[in-house]
Amino acid sequence: MDVSTTLWVVTILGLAALIAADFFIGRKPHDVSVKEAGIWTIVWVVLAALFGLGLLFFGNSQASGEFFAGYITEKSLSVDNLFVFVLIMAKFAVPSHLQQRVLLVGVVIALVLRTIFIAAGAAIIASFSWVFYIFGAFLIYTAWKLIQEARADEDEEDWEENRLLKMAEKRFGVADRYHGTKLFIRNNGKRIMTPLMVVMLAIGTTDILFALDSIPAIFGLTQDPYIVFTANAFALMGLRQLYFLIGGLLKKLVHLSYGLSVILGFIGVKLVLHALHESGVHVPEISIPFSLAFIGGVLVITTITSLIASKRQAERAAAEGVTDADGVDDAKKDSIGA
Repeated sequence: MDVSTTLWVVTILGLAALIAADFFIGRKPHDVSVKEAGIWTIVWVVLAALFGLGLLFFGNSQASGEFFAGYITEKSLSVDNLFVFVLIMAKFAVPSHLQQRVLLVGVVIALVLRTIFIAAGAAIIASFSWVFYIFGAFLIYTAWKLIQEARADEDEEDWEENRLLKMAEKRFGVADRYHGTKLFIRNNGKRIMTPLMVVMLAIGTTDILFALDSIPAIFGLTQDPYIVFTANAFALMGLRQLYFLIGGLLKKLVHLSYGLSVILGFIGVKLVLHALHESGVHVPEISIPFSLAFIGGVLVITTITSLIASKRQAERAAAEGVTDADGVDDAKKDSIGA
C-alpha cells in the first residue's frame, strides 16, 4: 500500500487528537466504573473497525485484511500485558482514582517506544529479507516457551523493576507518598519524582518486553509499516479501558497462554514460509484471510475453554468446601454424642 507523507501526517495528528480527547474527557482523577470502561472499550473497537473499513474503501482489500489481522493479534497479545499491569499497580499501591491516569500516560509512552521499534524493524526488513528467518524462529521459540510456562502452572506473583526505571529513580529520587496528579515535587530544594511518575514509567517501559514478540508477530502478517503502526496504535489505545473492564476476569482466562502460543507459533511458521518464498523456494504461503480466520478461531476457542475450565474449578472448589464443612459438622456431632 502506497502511503504518502500527507497521509502519515494526517494519521498521526488524528491519533494525537484522539489521545488528547481521551485525556481531557477523563482528566479529573476518578474511579472508573465497569459501565464507563465498557462504553469506551466499544468506542475504541468501533474506531478501529471504521479505520479498517476505510482502508478497504480507500485502499484495497489486502490492506484492510492485514490491518484487522494485525489489530486482533496485537489486541490479544496486549491482554497478556494486563496481568503485569495488575502486578505493577499492586506493587506501587496506586490509588484506584489515579489508575486511569497512570495507564493513559503509560500507554502513550509504550506507543512512542513501539513506534521506534516499528521503524527499526521496517528498515531492517527492507534491507535484509533473511531477517524473516530470525523473526520466525524467535516466534516459534516464544510459542514453545509460553506452553512450557503454562504447563508449569506458575503464577507470577511479583514484578521487578527494569534497569531503566532503577536508573531514573537513582538519578531523580522518589517521594515517599503520592501527591495527587503531580509527577515531580520539590523536597529540600531538590526536584524529585513522585510515585505516580515512577509507575507511569514502569507501565511504559515494561511494554518493551512485550514488543519483542508482538512487533515480529505483526510483521509476519504485513510488512507495511503504516499498517503495523496503526494496528499497534489502536490496540494499545483501547488497552486502558480494557484493563478496567476485564480486570476481574483475567484470572478466568486460564488457557490464554496456550492460545497465544498457538497464534505466535502459527505466525512464526508463516514467516519462515515467506522467507523461503523470498529465497526462491517454492513453498505455499499462508493468505491473510486464512490468517485472520485462524487467529479469530483460536481466540474464540481459547476463551470458551477458559471459561468452562474456570467454572469447573469454581464448582470443584465449592464442592470441596462443602465436603470439608460436612466433615467438621459430623465430627462435632460425634463429639457431642459422645
